[in-house]
This record gives sequence, structure tokens and C-alpha cells, in this order.
Amino acid sequence: MYVDDSEIPDPQGRAQRCIDFIRLLKHPKSRLPERQLRLDPWQERLIRRIYGPVDEFGNRLTRVVYLQVGKGSRKTSLSAVLSLLHLLGPERVPRAQCYVVAHNKENAEQGYNEAADIVDATPELSNVVRPVKSRLRLYHPKSGAYMMVLSSDESRGHSITPDFALVDELWAHRKIGTYQAIEGGISKIPGSLLIIATTAGAGTDSPDYPMYAYAKQVMSGEVDDPNFLPVIFEADRDDDILDERTWHKVLPGLRYGYPDISMMKRKAAQLAFKPSDRAFFEQFFLGIRQESSANPLVPMWLYDEGKEPFSLSDMVGLPCWIAVDLSHHRDMSVIAAVWKDGDRFYLWGWFYVPQDNLQERADRTQKPMLEWSKETFLNAAGEPEPYLNAHGRVVNFDAIADKIVSLNETFDVKEICFDPALSWPITAKIEAEGVPSFDFPQRPSTMMPALMSLERALVDRKIIHGGNPLMRFCFENAEVETSKIGDSKRLVKRNDWLSIDGTVATAMAISRASIGEETKWYEYLDEWRKKDDDKDAA
Repeated sequence: MYVDDSEIPDPQGRAQRCIDFIRLLKHPKSRLPERQLRLDPWQERLIRRIYGPVDEFGNRLTRVVYLQVGKGSRKTSLSAVLSLLHLLGPERVPRAQCYVVAHNKENAEQGYNEAADIVDATPELSNVVRPVKSRLRLYHPKSGAYMMVLSSDESRGHSITPDFALVDELWAHRKIGTYQAIEGGISKIPGSLLIIATTAGAGTDSPDYPMYAYAKQVMSGEVDDPNFLPVIFEADRDDDILDERTWHKVLPGLRYGYPDISMMKRKAAQLAFKPSDRAFFEQFFLGIRQESSANPLVPMWLYDEGKEPFSLSDMVGLPCWIAVDLSHHRDMSVIAAVWKDGDRFYLWGWFYVPQDNLQERADRTQKPMLEWSKETFLNAAGEPEPYLNAHGRVVNFDAIADKIVSLNETFDVKEICFDPALSWPITAKIEAEGVPSFDFPQRPSTMMPALMSLERALVDRKIIHGGNPLMRFCFENAEVETSKIGDSKRLVKRNDWLSIDGTVATAMAISRASIGEETKWYEYLDEWRKKDDDKDAA
């Protein structure tokens, strides 16, 4: 409907007046005669669909728009044009409040500059608008209307009552207070319009996911909401991401020269040599929502290549390294074991959470935590164990200690490492049973080489994890925080309910297994620190 030639009703001529206004606008970068602002057919159809149809009372039917489109589709210019329609065009009302919400200050400035440049290049508008750049505001004195660009980084109260609001790149908003204020305030104004204009997000925890999920339900007909307009350009999972036909399917501006197709070809050619870029290409250009976090260690399709099943009983006799990531009382704790067989690593995890918050954990994460606590796998002795151990009101450290002792008795365990910050309740008990442990502090100087080892093993397809659903959950949630020179220095998560403990413990265990049996921990660490010092000196 958005790119075909089907008729869009416009009984009041409202959409046509909007189009006529836009055709009067100028853009300083336009190559058209007299710098006329370019309005391509897919954009025109979107505007007609928003402003044309009316309800039985003659009111604009569309009240909320969810627009998802790939990078390079000139979304910033379209957002500026839609804002100006409500500030200066036929959609203006007296003393209108128009807001654009960006995810950071830099993007807020870009959004303001785009709208201000269009106004400045259009003589009919520049004479009637007062720009206030220090406040990122365009003010129309005659009507008292204004357009203001906000950053989600700012603290904003819930007193906003916009007539028009456009939220840019909702998935990237680290703080959602401003978005929530906008969403709450706009419902108070009759005839108001909220537009979400974004590229695809990632995971189920990002701020855009509820709106995306609702948009998909409206598109499928599962939900009947005539006031909600979903416009989602996305490739299907089985589409060939290297096929130009797929690109044209999901990038409506490509046939008109944007984004640059030579750039797309260049990026696509690099995917064979840089598999970690595949997730970026899929998400931001082709609209394929990623299961993992916004900045994952590796894309989940690459992680999933290690889901080949294996039996824990076959691991008996192989050298084993164990790492334990302990949590505070109500979070998740993990034991990660890595067995080395030639150049392959076999990974398994044991996960512990309080039973008391299991249902809330399931509600917050939208993951089947209750089922995982009932589903079982076979341990090395052929006995069933649950994927998720849930007991009591706090994490059961005694159960973790008992499991470590049991693993040490069953397997050829070379090392058991802990972050010393929380390990003392466990180490005291296991050492009393004759199980040695050593410290692996989770700080950048130790986690950087550990993450390098983990990433290298994943990219080389050397890790077999058997499809453990809890371990996959942890890898989905893990975001990489990098140093100034681009090295991965630690893993972070978006919120407290999203566990990354399995990924952290895996990095610790893989790094120890990668070093080998002969190299002592302190020798390796001293060598790495020396290299790091030499890099800083250079």
C-alpha cells in the first residue's frame, strides 16, 4: 500500500494541501531547479496515507505512525518536513507545540539544523520564523506555535502536551523518560499525531520493541486499530541479504539514488571477510531485527553455529576449565565449564536464580523461565538436571558450592576461577573440600584478553555449546563496551533483569582453556600487561 499505485482516500483534500505545501519548500542541498525540496513517490504516499483518510466525524484517522526504514533513506529530511507541516503548514493550529525527540544531543542538533536549513532556504518561511538555536527551537510569533528538538539524555518532566511529536531512533534511547512524557502528553490533545521514525532495533528489551511488536500485530490483522499506521520496511529471514532485489524491496529510496548502491555493494562484499558486520548490515539497512543486543560480541547467527548437541558423559577425561560468575542475592549466578578436545571447546553452564522472583523475571525478560526451570538435560552420570536451578528467596550459594565439588570429582578440572569480589562464601566451602580456586578479577586488564579469546573462538567456529537456552539468553543480552582504541574491555547489559553472567563466565573459562595447561596464569597476565604498557608508550 505504501509503494504501489492503489488509491488513498482524501475526501477533505487535506493530504493534497500538505503535498502542495511541501512542494513549496527548498533545501540547500537540493539539485533540483531553484533548490526545490525533493519528495519521492514513496514519501508522498506515506504523507497521503497519514493525512488523507478521515473517520466518520471528519477527523484525521491516523493518530500514531510507526515507520521503520533502513539507513540512508533520508529519514532526517522527512522528519523535518513532517514537523514543519505542523509548525508552519496546513496542519498548524494556534500555539501548537511540536517536538522532535532524538536519542542524544548530537542527533538533536542534526534534526534541528535540518529543519532550520529548510526554513532558511525557503524565503516565504524564513521571514516569519524566529530560530533560537541555543534552545534548538523554531518559533512562529504570529500563531505562537513552536517546534523544539529534545534529546532523550535530558531530564524532562511530564508536563509536555504536544500537538505533534516525532520520536527518532527509539531503539537507541538509553533513557525513556522524555519519550514516556511525550507518549503520555500527546494522548491529552484532540487531533494530535505521534510518529516513531526509526531503523530496526535489536532484542526484546530495547525501548522500541513494544511499539514494533504492536505494529506487527496491526499489520497482520491480529489487532484492529484504525488509528495506528504501521509502515515497516524489512527483509524476511529467508531473503538473500546479498541479492539486490532484497535491497530494493526494503529500501524504498534505492531506486531514486539513496542510499548509494555502490556503497551497498561494497559493504555486502566485505561480509565474507568481516562476518561480525553481518548483523549491522541486516539490522540497519535491511530492517531485520536482531535477537541480540545493539552491540553484541558476535551476531547470534554466528553463535548459533555452535549448537551441535553433545553429551556431558563424553567430556569425562577431557581437560576442563571452570569459571564462576556470582551475583548479588536476587540476580543470576552461573558456573561455566569448558572442555578442550583438540582445537574445539565444549561449553556448558549451570544457572541459579531465586525461585521468589522467577515469575517476575519471566515477565520482565519475556523468556520462558518457568519452563527452563522444569526442562532437563542429562548430566555426566545420566541423571536429569534442570536448565535453570530456582530455589528460595536468594541465590543458593551452598548449591553452587556443592555443584562445583561434584564437577571437580566427575571431570578432569584444571582450574576453577572466580571474581574475588563475591567469591568468599563459595571458595571457603569448596577449599574445605580440597577443591582449589584462584582469582580472576573482572576488570578491563583481565577481561579485555578474555573477551578477545572468546570472540576469536566464536568467529573460528571452535565453540560447541549444544544449544543451551540459558547460555544463549546471556549471549543475546551481552553488549560490548569498548576502549578508546576500539578494544572490547567489558560486557554490559541494558537493564538489571537481562542476564549476561553466562557470557562473562564463558569468557573467563575460554581464556584459561586457550592458554593451555603449561602456562601459568600470572605469567600470561604479566606478558599481556607488558604488551599493553608498550602500546601506551608508543
